[in-house]
Amino acid sequence: MAVLNIPASGCFCSLSKREKDMEKFIDLRSDTVTLPTQEMREAMYRAEVGDDVYGEDPTVKKLEEMAAEITGKEAAMFVTSGTQGNQVSIMTHTHPGDEIILEEKSHIFTYEVGGIGYLAGVQTRTIPGKKGVMDPSEIEAAIREDDIHFPKTSLICVENTHNRAGGTVIPLNVLKWTYEIAQNHGIPVHLDGARIFNAAIYLGVPVKEIAKFADSVMFCLSKGLCAPVGSIVAGSREFIKRARKFRKMLGGGLRQAGILAAAGIVALEKMVGRLKEDHENARLLAEGLNAIPGIFIDMETVQTNIVICDISGFKINASEFAKRLLKKGIKINGGSGYLVRFVTHYGIEKKDILKAIEAVKEVAEEIL
Repeated sequence: MAVLNIPASGCFCSLSKREKDMEKFIDLRSDTVTLPTQEMREAMYRAEVGDDVYGEDPTVKKLEEMAAEITGKEAAMFVTSGTQGNQVSIMTHTHPGDEIILEEKSHIFTYEVGGIGYLAGVQTRTIPGKKGVMDPSEIEAAIREDDIHFPKTSLICVENTHNRAGGTVIPLNVLKWTYEIAQNHGIPVHLDGARIFNAAIYLGVPVKEIAKFADSVMFCLSKGLCAPVGSIVAGSREFIKRARKFRKMLGGGLRQAGILAAAGIVALEKMVGRLKEDHENARLLAEGLNAIPGIFIDMETVQTNIVICDISGFKINASEFAKRLLKKGIKINGGSGYLVRFVTHYGIEKKDILKAIEAVKEVAEEIL
């Protein structure tokens, strides 16, 4: 074991060019743009490290033990990203040629570069959700019969909160119903809980009360929790033992990873409670934007820290809208359609929300 002990006056403590540039903009593109806190940086400096592939990094072990306790699982594993965590979980649960069930706009299906087919070798059966939530009866109807012509349904994936639906939360009774169906059919459930702490804040329950309705769960440390790198996969001891091989296969076997895990520990200890502030800011933003002619927001979907706006009333697409906002100091992601996303996070204050609303009003006045 070794201790990395860099003086607090080290180079990491000064503002980078990117950090200085961020001060010029209000960045609402994603909660992935959050930067590590000073406490995280200091913890990283002083992290006790070892070779994690050999199981000798004490800081990684501490993070994994914390994550297992928080999720109510037997074991946990540090991975480099949420996508890696999801893909490793799918590979661990399934065999090539199997079929998995998931929501049609889920992150796993939409934003993970076809990894489920390329890496796990499984095909997908998608179900349209209502505000991102699949009807459990439709899930059960999609489970394949034991027939020589059909692939085996080997996994059900759920996403909580649901990114593309606007950060919506799956109700606990729906999760419970889905899990009971899965158990009755001998099928595991994987929870893409990239923002599970946001879901827990919204529901007013501990994370383990959500995670207990899944056999494996992935959550991100580097979104609203502000760690610079990393996610967690949690499950049974046997599941995590097998998952470590797939993590290694995908190049995720890190060595002195305690430098990164140290920030994750601070994230879990210090950053969860403040997520409520992000939710309040998202609600304030949504209410302000929804009052602007040309914009429509389904306010029922504004449950956590994501706001999805329909700007079709402006007669310009999302890409052009984003360009106009950028000129006013507001960063959002835009595409070819008419939906834009705003995400609140650490570093975005109420005053920034009010400025963003005013900037959108100015764009609306220029267009309409």
